[in-house]
Amino acid sequence: MKILMVCLGNICRSPLAEGIMRHLADERQLNWEIASAGTGNWHIGKAPDHRSIAAAKALGYDISKQRAQQFKQSMFASYDLILVMDRNNLADVISLAKSDEERKKVKLFLDNEEVTDPYWDNTLFNPVCRQVEKRCIEIIKQLS
Repeated sequence: MKILMVCLGNICRSPLAEGIMRHLADERQLNWEIASAGTGNWHIGKAPDHRSIAAAKALGYDISKQRAQQFKQSMFASYDLILVMDRNNLADVISLAKSDEERKKVKLFLDNEEVTDPYWDNTLFNPVCRQVEKRCIEIIKQLS
């Protein structure tokens, strides 16, 4: 299974989802490849936001070595499932799809809800991290 997590800048939500999902999949000895990307290009090559790193660390996950990358159309071929954090990310990623097969790979991370972007509110990082962790556990149960 190859899963790509996508948010806007690839420094808050999708790095949390990548790091938590990778950790949980590795714990369960699942042979999954997990990565993340952003629809925007502002943070390419940068580490996750320090607040995401701290929230993840508080729950026992290390995301500090991840680096932001931008979503590219070629990523459709590399991943089985592309999980996006909100409806804007969904529209941006789907707009790059060239086929129904590619469009079918793209889903909201929370099924029918959005993951709140914590970037502008320091108090949201810990609750978002816990929400992402809970959903990663659910996804693993669904797919394994």
